[in-house]
Amino acid sequence: MAIYDSEEEQLEAVKAWWKENGTSTIVGVAVGIALIAGWNYWRTHQQEKTSEASNIYSQLVKSVEANNPGAVEPLSKRLQAEFGGTSYAAYSGLQQAKLKVQKGDLAGAKAVLQEVIGQSNKELSHIARLRLVRLMLATGEYEQGLQLINEVDPAVKAGFSASYDELAGDLYVAMDRIDEARTAYQNALNSGGQSPLLKIKLDDLTVPEPVPVAQPVKDSK
Repeated sequence: MAIYDSEEEQLEAVKAWWKENGTSTIVGVAVGIALIAGWNYWRTHQQEKTSEASNIYSQLVKSVEANNPGAVEPLSKRLQAEFGGTSYAAYSGLQQAKLKVQKGDLAGAKAVLQEVIGQSNKELSHIARLRLVRLMLATGEYEQGLQLINEVDPAVKAGFSASYDELAGDLYVAMDRIDEARTAYQNALNSGGQSPLLKIKLDDLTVPEPVPVAQPVKDSK
């Protein structure tokens, strides 16, 4: 504000400024307070939702450990319906699929894993996809398993490349496509695969180099 010659001029300048800007200032302060209050409410609400989802998931895990499918199903459905945007919903799907496999319901397990694959958590989506492909390997759906692997964008499977390559190798072995299996296992090793069986699988497919046979020395006599 400019320097004025008297207190009266300063007071008149303040009055003029307030008359021109007072309303917008009040509105701005009110909006700021509302935003802060809204943010605090949203954060508290999210924390409460996360806590509730965590409690439901804990109940679900205990039900799986107790081999109680009657409790697992409704808990999983509740997590999917009320907390579909959280990782707990995806984890519940993995637990539900695990229980279905234990019960021999492989078709049901596959359906649940397909749902998890479509959820937003990319890491859990990869885990679900790998488990689904293993089920396909167990049920003889080799081509479908390879297709599911090939659908993954190489740019988004960092950290899972070795697992995908090793599983592809298993599928190729099952189809007796040995050269492709060998390449897949080697790719898995190159990607840092840590599976204790990976090197054994590759060695089993490696054709040993022929050992040269010593030629008999002719008698010069």
